Amino acid sequence: MVFNPYLNFAGNAEEAFKFYQTVFGGELFIQRMSETPEAENLPEKEHDYAMHVSIPVGNGQYLMASDCLDSAGHVLNVGNNNYISITPDSREEADRLFSGLSAGGKVEMPMEEMFWGDYFGSFEDKFGVRWMINFPIGTK
Repeated sequence: MVFNPYLNFAGNAEEAFKFYQTVFGGELFIQRMSETPEAENLPEKEHDYAMHVSIPVGNGQYLMASDCLDSAGHVLNVGNNNYISITPDSREEADRLFSGLSAGGKVEMPMEEMFWGDYFGSFEDKFGVRWMINFPIGTK
């Protein structure tokens, strides 16, 4: 199982990650909101926002992030700008972790297959900690 920090930004994730890249090195990966299904429904200013950005930080670990969408009602506040992202070893383990950790919390996205090819869900646990469970489909 791999744990990765996941950050949220208010439209400047790419700028932040170019800065982080100067410290950690590695190749910058960025997927823009304009590349998502139904991107035509987003305001023009959000098309260049990061849907997902990452850089490797060592031994299979990544620093990852995305930009919050005002149009979707996302509000960035200090405290909700980071997640712990877990990549479990199996789909069954993904379901177990999601079910266990989200008990008594608030589910943001239930576990489901996503357009980027992973089985994914996110939630805030009953203690206010935000989690993402992300299992790459086809690996096991």
